Amino acid sequence: MPITKGAVLVELVIEGRTLGTWSVLAVSGELDLATAPGLRERVGEMAPDGPPKIALDLTGVGFVDSSGLGAIVACLKHVRQLGGDLVLVAPDTSAVAKLLSLTGLEPSIARVGTVDDLL
Repeated sequence: MPITKGAVLVELVIEGRTLGTWSVLAVSGELDLATAPGLRERVGEMAPDGPPKIALDLTGVGFVDSSGLGAIVACLKHVRQLGGDLVLVAPDTSAVAKLLSLTGLEPSIARVGTVDDLL
């Protein structure tokens, strides 16, 4: 879903796959005001059998602003309302991990360092 910011094309790429019992959405690009609605929409469209187990692989996300963080929280709330689990995949040194720590959301949102940690 390419999005234009001024003269610059900003793209958020979301690729889905299954890993064990998890639906993994690999997200890459910038997660900001322009692209955050796409993430919320994609998670909202998922309709697994039973309570969803969704992992947002954010290792390919280089920038997250407050809108992106809001989208992550909205996805978490949506999945929890369905009785499911949402986990973020983001290494300790990533922008996402740093933002969760700075905002105090780290204890509220489950996070693993790699996709392999889901198994």
